[in-house]
Amino acid sequence: MNIRSYINENRARFIDEWASLIRIPSVSCQPAHQDDMLRCAQRWKELLLEAGAQYADIMPSEGNPFVYAEYKAEGDGLPTVLVYSHYDVMPVEPLDLWHSNPWEPAIRDGRLYARGADDDKGQAMIQVKAFEYLVKNGLMNCNVKFIFEGEEEIGSPSLETFLEEHKELLACDIILVSDTSMIGKETPSITTGLRGLAYWEIAVTGPNRDLHSGHFGGAVKNPINALTEMLSKVVDENGRITIPGFYDDVLPIPEAEREMIAQIPFSEETYCQAIDVDTTFGEEGYSTLERNSCRPSFDICGIWGGYTGEGSKTVLPSKAYAKVSCRLVANQDHEQVSQAFVKYMKQIAPAGVRVEITPMHGGQGYVCPIDIPAYKAAEHAFTVAFGKKPLAARRGGSIPIISSFEQILGVKTILMGFGLEKNAIHSPNESMDLEVWENGIVAVTEFYKTLPLNLKP
Repeated sequence: MNIRSYINENRARFIDEWASLIRIPSVSCQPAHQDDMLRCAQRWKELLLEAGAQYADIMPSEGNPFVYAEYKAEGDGLPTVLVYSHYDVMPVEPLDLWHSNPWEPAIRDGRLYARGADDDKGQAMIQVKAFEYLVKNGLMNCNVKFIFEGEEEIGSPSLETFLEEHKELLACDIILVSDTSMIGKETPSITTGLRGLAYWEIAVTGPNRDLHSGHFGGAVKNPINALTEMLSKVVDENGRITIPGFYDDVLPIPEAEREMIAQIPFSEETYCQAIDVDTTFGEEGYSTLERNSCRPSFDICGIWGGYTGEGSKTVLPSKAYAKVSCRLVANQDHEQVSQAFVKYMKQIAPAGVRVEITPMHGGQGYVCPIDIPAYKAAEHAFTVAFGKKPLAARRGGSIPIISSFEQILGVKTILMGFGLEKNAIHSPNESMDLEVWENGIVAVTEFYKTLPLNLKP
């Protein structure tokens, strides 16, 4: 039986099992759902065993537990794939914006709506159902390990320690992740790069109390003025970040990749209309798609200070604050960038104020070479499933755990994600396109069937 026939025969069961996970409100950031986290982990253990895993366990961590499972195929020298996913989800609020119960899957117009429909219960189910088909039909020619965590939506605080403690258990040849998106339903793509991140909070202090702006204005440095002056200097008129040494480790975009990016269907006008802006802005010499995926950026994420209530209050504030971030690219070290930013800010701080900068969090970027055997297997798999060769596309967001995998386990990750922008992850009315979901199962099946051949010397 081929994979599409297997899906057709088992579609109702697949969706029922998917729904059984969705009904568990595994919201990792809300302590009220602590018991739900364990329930969801237990349910995944059951489903992995039913799918054909020979062993599965719930493993403790410093936070929420991990789900581990494994399958050892018959034969020597077979490659080992480690499948990573997460079972925690984002909160559902605001509830009034949902068109149906977020914890009860609803199918409308070929899409399944619920929290976790895509991120990441739906995409994890793609992996498990492809695995099930191959095992139940005697077609699995790889060793497979699964590791599902329950803290991805809160920054995976327990993951690195877990990886360090279980390096031998998690040893593999390639890591497979379905937690990313495609350019579009008609434009399949494989994520080949993610940006890194550095984040800071800045506090600027002037006088020891708020002052009367009439008595002190023009005589005492205003902390808000000082802060905005400093931040205005971080990016120049050409969109370049001015931190000394910032671009030292930034690699140029390969010409072949620039040509591939240029093939991505994209309308500058539609892009601007969708977010109600007149024009785009960014680093000179690069397209919008290159800027938001392959080049670093700097943004002020929040800024506050002084009086912001109703009416007027003529005050010269004592303090001003900002939260700022840099999206980084592969080869940039977020800790080095963080230190350079702190040094730069203190250098350009004007006299009359004291500046304190607190690094908050960060992560490394990631790039997957498109010439390695595992990528070629994924490329073939997408071509079979979607009927056209996928584009290789870097994405502008950050998944710091991907670089952790490479640093600790020493292997590359293939990001076979099947999400769409329309799926609205993290938002009300999150959904998954059922046709794409089924094509995803086909793609992962083909990946496994092709991978052993591609990894042979």
